[in-house]
Amino acid sequence: MIRAALLILGLAAAPATADTLPALFDVSGVSAGDSLNIRAEASSKAPVIGTLARDEKAVEVVALSESGTWGQINAGEATGWVYLKYLSRQPGEDWAQIARTMRCFGTEPFWSLTLSPGAADVRLEQPGVDEVRMALGAHGNGKASFGTDAQGGEIAMVAQACSDGMSDRAFGISMTGTLRPGLNGAADPAALTGCCTLKP
Repeated sequence: MIRAALLILGLAAAPATADTLPALFDVSGVSAGDSLNIRAEASSKAPVIGTLARDEKAVEVVALSESGTWGQINAGEATGWVYLKYLSRQPGEDWAQIARTMRCFGTEPFWSLTLSPGAADVRLEQPGVDEVRMALGAHGNGKASFGTDAQGGEIAMVAQACSDGMSDRAFGISMTGTLRPGLNGAADPAALTGCCTLKP
């Protein structure tokens, strides 16, 4: 009876497709006292490299296996795979509409840009430089502008595999952007390239 109920739950949930990822999911259908295994590969025979609590929320799935039955997630500094039967996608708009907080980041030099549409706020952080907060301007369809003509910028994001170049983690959004002259005292525009995540 329990197994049948879990099957019905899995069929009722909207399936993930590659063109809707990355997206946030909640663990569901895992028995009390149990957890959801994170495996090194998209196979039930692959080694277990970690677990998710049965009530874990906001798990970011960045890619699907060839079969479409496993989702790739980050686990610490590495990446792993979980069986999608036990994940339910959170409701809400596609990530490209920037309807929820997300964070973009890059290296050489290190920087982080947090977009918070609920507060219409953007936060730029760089080592050794004071944090800068700006108003979030027009956003959607994978693009966002922020700040003013004197101190601001714009970014464009696309759903594709992205690496931070420092770990084995995988991200599902790559981005490019520009910081306008005047931001943090810069005399020239600064180009940004990096990855974005839905888990700020």
